[in-house]
Amino acid sequence: MAMSIVHRATGIANYAGTALLVLWLVAAAWGEGPLDSINALYGSWFGQLVLFGYTWSLTHHMLGGIRHYVWDFILGMEAGQREMLSWANLAASTALTLAIWTLFVWIK
Repeated sequence: MAMSIVHRATGIANYAGTALLVLWLVAAAWGEGPLDSINALYGSWFGQLVLFGYTWSLTHHMLGGIRHYVWDFILGMEAGQREMLSWANLAASTALTLAIWTLFVWIK
């Protein structure tokens, strides 16, 4: 039940994160000055924290969708299997987020 709530919350968070992406694209369309301002905001420690959370939200929601797709085939529906898939979703979304940030942000 808790993972169902988290799945819905990440769906809502993805709307806010996508608004940040749109803001960045609009700033890029307006020119170098606005883009530099947005890049400075997103490059701050708070901006990086928000973007990290957005990345985790995207990966968690995606993996939750895959979990629901598996359930559509009546697989993993036993009580222990459902719990295992929920924990796997949480662990995999965290690992995938760390891998994405390691490859694309932290290694320069």
